[in-house]
Amino acid sequence: MSLLGTELALGHYLALGAALFCISVAGIFLNRKNIIVLLMAIELMLLAVNINFVAFSRHFGDEAGQIFVFFILTVAAAEAAIGLAILVTLFRNRRTINVTEIDTMKG
Repeated sequence: MSLLGTELALGHYLALGAALFCISVAGIFLNRKNIIVLLMAIELMLLAVNINFVAFSRHFGDEAGQIFVFFILTVAAAEAAIGLAILVTLFRNRRTINVTEIDTMKG
């Protein structure tokens, strides 16, 4: 795989994964009010892990990392579906998606 005549090494993929992971951690810590942004940050974190799995799988010539990616994508899809279902239910009941306003349990 080449980009304008230069070969992309394992370090390039790891740097991209690390950058995405740091952005997602910053998104979680800096924005604690909007649930949708929190879910997006978690999905970005899982994407960073997937990039690392694929990079190591390609580097070592083993398909096990790519198999793990399929499992992680399945978990991410289930997490997104369940998270959005919970979010829709909370919005219908409370009329807000602000984390600080929905953290209390009301019967």
